[in-house]
Parts: sequence; C-alpha cells; structure tokens
Amino acid sequence: SSPTDFIKASKASTPAVVYVTSLQTLDYNFWMGERVGQSSGSGVIISNDGYIVTNNHVVDQANDIKVMLNDNREYSAKLIGTDPTTDLALLKIDGEGLPYLGFGNSDSLQVGEWVLAVGNPLRLQSTVTAGIVSAKGRNINILNQEQYSIESFIQTDAVVNPGNSGGALVNTNGELIGINTAIITRSGRYEGYSFAVPGNLVRKVIKDLRDYGTVQRGVLGVFIDKVTN
Repeated sequence: SSPTDFIKASKASTPAVVYVTSLQTLDYNFWMGERVGQSSGSGVIISNDGYIVTNNHVVDQANDIKVMLNDNREYSAKLIGTDPTTDLALLKIDGEGLPYLGFGNSDSLQVGEWVLAVGNPLRLQSTVTAGIVSAKGRNINILNQEQYSIESFIQTDAVVNPGNSGGALVNTNGELIGINTAIITRSGRYEGYSFAVPGNLVRKVIKDLRDYGTVQRGVLGVFIDKVTN
C-alpha cells in the first residue's frame, strides 16, 4: 500500500467502473397503462469479455438493464444471476477487450490501510474518493429479511453516496477488494460510514452465479439461538 499516491489506482479502476440503469414495471392500470420505475447505480467490469458485478438492489426486478462505460459507450446487459443474501448480482454485456479490474485479497486488508471508492454518486460519472479501512467484519443488519444472509462488510470512511452502490472499492495497487453497498445515514447522504462486500466473498458468489446461476452453499441444518435458564 502506497499511502500518498492514488494516481495509479485511479487510472486502473475508473475505466472498469460503469454506470448501471434499470427499469422496473411497478404496476399496470387499464386507463394509465404501465407505471415504470427506474433505479441507477454502479458496476465493475471483472473480465475483458463483459462480465459485470453490481448490487442486487440496483437491478432488483429489472425488466431492462443498460450499462454505460467510462468512455460513454452504451450496452444492453443480460442478468446472469442474483444473490440477495449478499446483495450481489452478475451482469453480462457483449464486448471484447474491455477494461476490467482484477481481484486483490480482501482478507489481507489492514485497518488503517488506504482505499479508494469508485462509482457514480448522484449521477456524477467516474468519481473517485479516498479513505481508510475503518473496520472489518461489520454486521449492520441490512439483510435481515434474507434467510442465510451474510454480512461481513468492510467499513471505510471513503465518501459514498446514492449511486455508488455496486461500484469498486480498490486498494492503492488498483486491485478490487470490495463492492460498495451501503451507508449508515440519517440525512440520506454520506455521514462518515460506508460499507463494502469483501472481494473474496464477491469472487465466490459471482463464480457460482456464472457457473450455476445460483450460489452453492452447504447448510448445516441447525440454528443458533440464545439459551435461557
């Protein structure tokens, strides 16, 4: 980690981070027709043939997904699979020789290490912010509605806002070590805390989504609860 030079990491990561928009049909009315909603966020190209990882909540129930690259090229994206238990999704666009980010080892991250958040906050394309790893293994109870949910977030103080979801958290070597997913806020904007799914977990989930269409997990068949007297 080179704590004073973010230029190399920024140059490596910004071309691989994309802007994702999705359209959802909310309901249908005989008189008014379809009512359509739209959500947007970020995504990260992880292979030169167009596989993209993003957050599930960015593309949830989407009928149509569009991706815009850093150089303003636009593609229609196919949804390969989703995993609500980790809030991750895998997309695919038709392309070759695309810029992409390789994974680093998120397990080797140290508290206090510099990291960069790259995404499209508030529709500001290709924004880079810097911070440090504030904590690891955070559980913030945002996936409680999902059975077998996994929360082990990397907490950083890099500035993340709506639109950063699905974007890259990279180390100063320009390696992907997390997918920015959530903030804790009372105002709806950044207040000092941001959270990313660790890259090693992302790598496992997207490999399963690509190979099987769903995440493969072993289940022990028991639940842990408090014991009372």
